[in-house]
Amino acid sequence: MGNTEPKTPPPYVVTSVDHALRAAVMLQLEGGLTVSQIAERLGVARSTAHRLLQTLMYRDFAVQDEQRVYHPGPVLELATHSQSRTSRLRAAALPHLQRLVDLVGESANLTIRAGDTARFIASVECRQALRVGSREGMVFPAHRTTAGLVLLAELGSAELDELYDEARYTERPDERPDLPSLRTQLAKVRRAGFALNDGLSERGVVAVGVPVRDADGTALAGLSVSMPSVRYDRNQLPTLVATLHRAAGGIEASRRDR
Repeated sequence: MGNTEPKTPPPYVVTSVDHALRAAVMLQLEGGLTVSQIAERLGVARSTAHRLLQTLMYRDFAVQDEQRVYHPGPVLELATHSQSRTSRLRAAALPHLQRLVDLVGESANLTIRAGDTARFIASVECRQALRVGSREGMVFPAHRTTAGLVLLAELGSAELDELYDEARYTERPDERPDLPSLRTQLAKVRRAGFALNDGLSERGVVAVGVPVRDADGTALAGLSVSMPSVRYDRNQLPTLVATLHRAAGGIEASRRDR
């Protein structure tokens, strides 16, 4: 049997870490909570709770909805049980990623957005000697990835302003994108229905991505293919985009069937 006695705190408790871990557990066990609720439960100021939650969002332990309520993020979803939304999406997508790679001969990725970051939750490499390697598990700024641009393009103007509010970047100002330029870029993505990334994430790499949507039209993830720029042929872009849309549709259908 396990030890049922109350735990004795270690000699040196790092208070901020303790608070963040407690907040993460609350989200995992209870779901949606507000800043005020977290602050009250932890016995801290709302400003402190807000900073804790923003850090949890940055590391994908939390996400925030349109009503500013916090929920478990991809990391906590994966840790809760194997059939979490993220893991189910990944399982549904993998066969389609493999078929996509077989069709286009380039590496494919499935990516979700968590706040201002993009996390690659599935990757399938092609077999060519010169290829883009697996990105699975990696996290990048959303505005510098193909799928991240696809997902950011779904946000309204106010949501984008809030996501990239200067106050969130006081300690990392270099990571904040130029909003006017980003808006122009996202408008192009919305009009086209896909994102083209030519060297934005990595020099010498071109990637093309489209959204994967839920039954209600909400974009859940971005599906993309990446290739060395020496193999990119702009004349083949329409065909590549059409192939990506078909693969995205396959993933969407597989999700509904599960």
